[in-house]
Amino acid sequence: MYLMTGDRAEAEDLAQEAMSRVFERWHRVAGMDSPAGYAYRVAVNLHRRHFRRAEPSAELRASAGPEELVESRDEVLRVLASLSLEQREALVLVEWLGLDAEEAGRVLGIDAASVRGRIHRARVALRDRLGVRDE
Repeated sequence: MYLMTGDRAEAEDLAQEAMSRVFERWHRVAGMDSPAGYAYRVAVNLHRRHFRRAEPSAELRASAGPEELVESRDEVLRVLASLSLEQREALVLVEWLGLDAEEAGRVLGIDAASVRGRIHRARVALRDRLGVRDE
């Protein structure tokens, strides 16, 4: 899957597809307040679509039975869905797409400090909901 497995070729394919779609719509995109934000949104949506269709990795399949895979996936989706939209957006931009807080702030139209705050609150919520304890 794009960006999740670290496969550079797949990430490059995602970026190329996203830029191709932005270029096809450039007559509309050029007039937007944030063309770069639109490009990131297209990339995020492509990643989501690919992620939904992707099969679990061989390592994950080998380490867990089918029922465990479904339970794990469902739990992760449930916990992520419990975050606010703002927290999920910041988390995806920084953790999955690798943007820094300043870049993510430009995409979201907020200050970098607000991005960092959203990510912090999202991580605390994820740890609480997943029962992870700090050591």
